[in-house]
Amino acid sequence: MTYGEVLLWNELKQNKLLGFDFDRQCCIDKYIVDFYCKNLMLAIEVDGLSHHHEDAFIKDNHRQAKLESFGITVIRFTEAEVKHDLLNVLRTIEATVIDLIKSKNSIKLPDGFDKQLLEN
Repeated sequence: MTYGEVLLWNELKQNKLLGFDFDRQCCIDKYIVDFYCKNLMLAIEVDGLSHHHEDAFIKDNHRQAKLESFGITVIRFTEAEVKHDLLNVLRTIEATVIDLIKSKNSIKLPDGFDKQLLEN
């Protein structure tokens, strides 16, 4: 894991993010995603320097389209964003989680989930 992935994993593991269970290095089809919440069908990717080349960009777009074809929401952050702006990365993930809950009635909320977050 990269340093950015370690930082983010420390915030996701043990149901720390709104009570949802995330796995790391999860295999989906023929791809491995950095972090995945099965209940939300949410994949989170942290892109390092190897993703800054045109070939990698094309592969990432193809990979993301394939994952989205399974109904998975994919959000991406750069390694730099995670390392230097973790608070806003977490805010973005939380906002995405809340949007997913609001749009999908089938999501089971974790015990103790603050339903006031869904108001507004």
